[in-house]
Amino acid sequence: MPAESSVVVPYASYLRVYEPLAAFPRPEREHWQLYAKRGRVPTAQDELRRSLADLLPTPPVAVPVHESADAFVAVVDGVVCVCPWRTRLRGWLALEELPRTLPPPLLDAVLPEVVRDQATADYAHWRDLNPDARPWIRTALWQVPVRWFTLFADEERMYERAGAPGGKPAALRYRTPMAQARRRLARALKTLRDAAGDGPLAEGLVDVGRWLEEFHPRSLVELDYGGLAHALPDALLAEDRSAADVGEALAALRDGDDDAAGEAYGRLTERWRAVRDRQFAN
Repeated sequence: MPAESSVVVPYASYLRVYEPLAAFPRPEREHWQLYAKRGRVPTAQDELRRSLADLLPTPPVAVPVHESADAFVAVVDGVVCVCPWRTRLRGWLALEELPRTLPPPLLDAVLPEVVRDQATADYAHWRDLNPDARPWIRTALWQVPVRWFTLFADEERMYERAGAPGGKPAALRYRTPMAQARRRLARALKTLRDAAGDGPLAEGLVDVGRWLEEFHPRSLVELDYGGLAHALPDALLAEDRSAADVGEALAALRDGDDDAAGEAYGRLTERWRAVRDRQFAN
């Protein structure tokens, strides 16, 4: 277990699914039963530190050699639910996205082509053996995708104010039952299609919906601002009601009030544009 550190690591948000132990096959279920009884389980910051540590060797390790045996744990109405990290699988998936987010010279400097090619070959071989594998965690850098907010209501918002200087940082997250998340997504998708047909946001909702269908119906869905909480002043984070803005915009669309929908969506996009702009600030 790594020691606690005050180092703040990347500005990413997370969409996680916690499944009840009954959703896992017996050997894995027994592992998670024992794991959940530990006094302390690793945090998201621990996971990020381990991932960043793999980039320090020469050549860097693009994807862990072995799959992580760690998970996040939540207890819901007395039921233990776990969200496996699956760091190796998520590393392969993230590697596929890198060419679309980094210019070639920077990409080659961070991860040489020979390292990427070997990781790609390893993933292809692993995928042949595990065709049904899927991650329990989705990650977004320097933003929370709008489609994620459709799964949650403002009353599910959980904000934790930062402690004393040098103490616990501020945090913001939402949690909702899987059944509720699926209902909200389906309703949001119908609203968008009725109002504007199939556009990028509707396509994004379809993608999230297909992912959610892979999990146990009694799972828990969590949106965690993660490292983004470090990129925002505490006052702005405390005032962030993005899920409420999305809900208001969708309700206005259902009522045929395009002006109110545009106003609510404008607040949302302006807020997150300011966050993304910090990515390129010195």
